[in-house]
Amino acid sequence: MTATGVLRLVGTVLPAGEQQEIHLSGGLVVDRSAAADVQTVSSGGWIVPGLVDAHCHIGLDQHGAVDVETQEQQAIADRDAGALLVRDAGSAADTRWIDDREDLPKIIRAGRHIARSKRYIRNYGWEIEPEELVAYVEQEARRGDGWVKLVGDWIDRDAGDLTPCWPAEALEAAITRAHELGAKVTAHVFGEHALPDLLAAGIDCLEHGTGLLPEMVDDLATRGVAVVPTIVQLENFPTYADQAQAKFPQYAAHMRDLFARRHERLRSAVEAGVPVFAGTDAGGVLGHGLVAAEIQALTEIGMSGEQALAAGSWAAREWLGVPGELLPGAPADLVVYDEDPRANPAILTHPRLIVLRGKVVKGG
Repeated sequence: MTATGVLRLVGTVLPAGEQQEIHLSGGLVVDRSAAADVQTVSSGGWIVPGLVDAHCHIGLDQHGAVDVETQEQQAIADRDAGALLVRDAGSAADTRWIDDREDLPKIIRAGRHIARSKRYIRNYGWEIEPEELVAYVEQEARRGDGWVKLVGDWIDRDAGDLTPCWPAEALEAAITRAHELGAKVTAHVFGEHALPDLLAAGIDCLEHGTGLLPEMVDDLATRGVAVVPTIVQLENFPTYADQAQAKFPQYAAHMRDLFARRHERLRSAVEAGVPVFAGTDAGGVLGHGLVAAEIQALTEIGMSGEQALAAGSWAAREWLGVPGELLPGAPADLVVYDEDPRANPAILTHPRLIVLRGKVVKGG
């Protein structure tokens, strides 16, 4: 559907939960318009600020960087699922061309993963040693959009298990430097052992967080350290364990234990008031367009339907520095559903209408 002029939508607008009219023009939400060319594109239903995938990898598959055509397919899959804002948590591909496409999601990039030598997935990240960490953090802070991504732990083949990738002093220097440059730092971390040094160094966000221990969650909540658990990705832990069983039985047992405790540990974070946001970890072993499934999965760790939706919509947008509510001046990015997604999160897989930058890109 192609609509021009001022677009008008009528429905129950979240998070306020009130029946309202929304007017869109020039890519923004605007005050009620007196223009003659107002076109109503949706009447009834629930109007939700554009969904957010806060851990996504447009530009990657399981082998590394992908070509432009595949990047476009990935971005369209995310958009058509309602994810209109993506935090790209590390990519080896140059996806800046997407910024020039008004029909593709807005991406907030964390540059390329920074990993320890021979301690990460091949062709994904920079693989360096601790003495190089500050320099690479500086580089990726300047390349990204306010975020830097570290690989905090990975399998150590000599130890046969997950171990921290960085010594405490290297982390402290690198995260301090990122903050001086105005960037936040997030870290991939599956296990328990890397967390104390990451937290002591001032990390801003944890990806996965399956190693969180009860004594850590109050500290995270007090300091506002966010967790993006990627629950749909955690379902792969038993597969990783099976693949490693013969050669690394200790790692395999550890991954199975992390899997068994995942809901309990993440629920403790939610109950403590840790900021938790929706992210799928798409682009790797997982396909794109899974944001609705991830939001639904957040209810498995103790979030209400409204909390889970906020974690994948208005609260996540605010966290990433984008207006969360559909008020005048906010980006005209929204999704319309036939039912209240707070009460029925399953409806998130069936958007009636998707509007990106003030234009209808799906439905209508």
